[in-house]
Amino acid sequence: MSQLSSTVSTHAAQRKMWLIKVFSVIYFTAVCEAQDTDATPLFGYISSASPTSVTPVITTVYEPPVPLLQLKSSWLELFPSEKVELTCFISGSSDWNFIWYRDGTEIQSADPNLSADQSVLTITAATQMYSGKYACKGQHKIKGVTTQISNSLEVKVHVQPKPTLIRDPNFDMFPGESVTFTCMVSVFSEWDYLWYHNGNKIKELKTNTYTIASIAHSNSGQYHCKAKRGTGPFYTQESDKISLQISDPPTPSLSLQSPWSDVFKTEKVKLSCKVGSSSDWTFTWYHSHKKLQQDSVLKMDGSYLDIISIAQTHEGDYTCKAHHRSRKVITGFSNTVNVIVHDRNPAVKLTRNPEYKVMFTRESVSFNCFIDLSSGWEYLWYKDSTQINAASVNMYQISTVGTSDTGLYKCQAKRGSNQFFKTESSQSIHLEVQETPVPSLEQSTQWLDVFPHEPVNLTCGIKGSSDWMYTWYKDGQQIQADKTVSFDLDKTSLSISSASPSHRGQYSCRGQLKRSSVISKVSLGLTLDVYDRNPAVKLTRNPEYKVMFTRESVSFNCFIDLSSGWEYLWYKDSTQINAASVNMYQISTVGTSDTGLYKCQAKRGSNQFFKTESSQSIPLEVQETPVPSLEQSTQWLDVFPHEPVNLTCGIKGSSDWMYTWYKDGQQIQADKTVSFDLDKTSLSISSASPSHRGQYSCRGQLKRSSVISKVSLGLTLDVYDAEPTVTLIQTPEHRLMHTGDSVSFSCHINVSSGWEYLWYKNGTRLPVSGSNHTISPVKTADTGSYTCSGKRGRNADFSSNHSLGLGLDIEERPQANIDLLTGWSEVFSTDSLVLRCQVQKSQDMWNYTWFKEGQPITLPPSEKYIVTPQNDPEQSLYTCQGIRTGRPSYSKPSDTFKTKNLLVKRRVLLSISGFIFFAIIAVIIGFTVLRVIRKPVEDDGRPEEANLFLTNAELRNRFDVPCPMVEYITDAELNAPAKEEGENGMLCSETTPLPITSPDNEAVTTENHDKEENNGGLVSFKQ
Repeated sequence: MSQLSSTVSTHAAQRKMWLIKVFSVIYFTAVCEAQDTDATPLFGYISSASPTSVTPVITTVYEPPVPLLQLKSSWLELFPSEKVELTCFISGSSDWNFIWYRDGTEIQSADPNLSADQSVLTITAATQMYSGKYACKGQHKIKGVTTQISNSLEVKVHVQPKPTLIRDPNFDMFPGESVTFTCMVSVFSEWDYLWYHNGNKIKELKTNTYTIASIAHSNSGQYHCKAKRGTGPFYTQESDKISLQISDPPTPSLSLQSPWSDVFKTEKVKLSCKVGSSSDWTFTWYHSHKKLQQDSVLKMDGSYLDIISIAQTHEGDYTCKAHHRSRKVITGFSNTVNVIVHDRNPAVKLTRNPEYKVMFTRESVSFNCFIDLSSGWEYLWYKDSTQINAASVNMYQISTVGTSDTGLYKCQAKRGSNQFFKTESSQSIHLEVQETPVPSLEQSTQWLDVFPHEPVNLTCGIKGSSDWMYTWYKDGQQIQADKTVSFDLDKTSLSISSASPSHRGQYSCRGQLKRSSVISKVSLGLTLDVYDRNPAVKLTRNPEYKVMFTRESVSFNCFIDLSSGWEYLWYKDSTQINAASVNMYQISTVGTSDTGLYKCQAKRGSNQFFKTESSQSIPLEVQETPVPSLEQSTQWLDVFPHEPVNLTCGIKGSSDWMYTWYKDGQQIQADKTVSFDLDKTSLSISSASPSHRGQYSCRGQLKRSSVISKVSLGLTLDVYDAEPTVTLIQTPEHRLMHTGDSVSFSCHINVSSGWEYLWYKNGTRLPVSGSNHTISPVKTADTGSYTCSGKRGRNADFSSNHSLGLGLDIEERPQANIDLLTGWSEVFSTDSLVLRCQVQKSQDMWNYTWFKEGQPITLPPSEKYIVTPQNDPEQSLYTCQGIRTGRPSYSKPSDTFKTKNLLVKRRVLLSISGFIFFAIIAVIIGFTVLRVIRKPVEDDGRPEEANLFLTNAELRNRFDVPCPMVEYITDAELNAPAKEEGENGMLCSETTPLPITSPDNEAVTTENHDKEENNGGLVSFKQ
């Protein structure tokens, strides 16, 4: 590939060279022009002769030429692998190098699909990326001058197109019609088109249409096209194929609609021309191949031609043609209907065949009545002038004559429906019938259907007479003796030495008296068939069940489609069976040993017998007769009166059985309570009773035969005499229960099984299932009367009575309570607390169990429990519970009681008490000292000061005096509890309770029943 750009220097060097070249051109141009006197001055004048004569120096500047880009090849629109050549033309000089551009970008030399040779650029359209607008520039090889960019040419690269093929018209065609195929390519237009018929090229056209002006059957097939261009050439894809189906136009059917085609003058004739069931045709009528025109006598209405009043000129042959209404299609001529017009009355002629004067019995004779004009005749036949009850056709035949058929015969004709036309009677023909002997034709060989080269012998004779000679016939034609067939008129035999297919036919003979021409009737025929192939053997089995059971009967039939006289050979599993050589092999009672593949073969002949091929093999599978399976559809077989019972009897995998039912070995008959169907497998007892007790069984019988299975295993049905007893048991059996107790009810039904238990409380159904109902723990809401019952069956077919009710009374269990017995007066003298447990609202005698932190304390049951710093060094939770031997045997546990550090509390209380005591003493002493040492002051009328210290009696009657500090120090010592009002309205009294902090820091009120025991001192607290 040549260099695309002529400059190899850098831009700076190019600019320098360009300036030097420009100035050089200007200089040399000026010098040259200075020598040309005709040049146009540009810069000034230069003296040439003397200083006084000035010669003008002319300098001319030329613009670089503009290149012209031209298409050198045929087109600018390309397809893959095609090439296009562009030439860059600069007039007046060849000293140019060329620079090429695509879409304004200079083309580099690395692309192998772009080849530049001087002024020609060759583009190979490998892909669509080579599409674009191409242009060029020229650069002078010597001066380095660069031209302007040329005009541009746009190159388009397309993918390989696929033509679209269209056929017009697009329906099945008839010969002679015109069809046009159009091959359309979506891009470019300069194509040559190639046409193909059934894959073979037929034409190459410049245009995209291919027309067959007059199609023929040879034009049927599939058509497709493709396009090409260039010398390369480039081909498009093949179009899809279009089928062209050509069929012959239908042949019109011409029929006579009037009764007959041979008519008399003024009669009416109607013809109909039809083309299938289509109505897209018009019709043209022809008489003796001349086109008919409608007139007053000839009426053409659609597909009908009516001749209103026929004349002699209308006689002749009529045909029609059909023309398609929308297409230029004309059918051929229809069939021909010949119309005959008579101008005289018909003559009647009677003939007899044969015309022997005397006929012999058992011969056949026919009388033919001929009418020389017209048709549509009905014929009347007479014997001895008496009409014969015979068919009204033109022939009266006596297939087997007897002596009673002797007489005179004649005929007469008529036609028409109401007022019919009757001809004159024909002449009379006499028939005399005598008894004649009939030859007897018999076969001497064993069969009359033979194979090639077998001999055949036939004999013909009239018993008791030798006065006859015989003629032999084959298919009604007299036989001539030849090399293979030999006979003698005086002899009774015909011999075929070597049979061949040409001897096929029906053979017969007849006798002729030697003394006269009297011929007997033809003997009965014997048909000889000579086969040209070996016989086919076909085996069938009856019945054809896939599986048969023991004791059934089966038969195999072997059929030979050719000849007769066969002996049959039978095989089982390829071993010959010792069976009769007939075409049926029967096994009257099959067993499992009869399972196998069966086939047959045939032979015939005495010495060298002919044997056929074996038939196809037919399998026989025999199984032992199955035993039905008897099952219960209901859940149990011990039932109560009126319960339904369902049993099913079946043989798995087969629906070919019907069933018989037995009870205690006796066959059951259906009645109002027991129903079953022989074709079904179920027995239903709608309402059981004791009479239905017994053992039930069944057995099956094949629907297709009398094979009976063994009796199934039995199922015993037991029907109880009475309904079941329902018993309700309570555990424990106490009517009175306390909350927290557990009670269980158990429902028992004395007989049968499959029960679903229903529970009731006070007659209302409970959502409980099962035979047991447990309530744990009981609540007061559980008080009531409890009963149960049972039901069973898919739809609760049977329900028992309710049990006797059991009452249940639930009371609240008594509550235990802890009291603190240690009073305030004892706090200073002891370091222990005394706790007492009592059951509230109970008059019963109780023992008490104590618990510390939920664990029982191992001490004998006691009403009281003493808490000391030794047995409770830390705070603990105490509870107690009442127990007794009676009911309730235990109480609810008490609320928890939380103790404190008794030793610390006692010391703190003592310290505070001592401090208060000594502070009061100090105050009293101080006041006493002040009274002693204080100077007396005169009463100036001020009121007497109130006594700061009150007596105990005064304190009891005062409401504004604060109570002494009495506190039981808790973990939260800074939170003093609020004071409560006493029963007598005082805010403080000797019965004020000690504030005991419970685990939830709530204060409780005090009880006063120990007031006298503590002598008005500190009282106990409860938590």
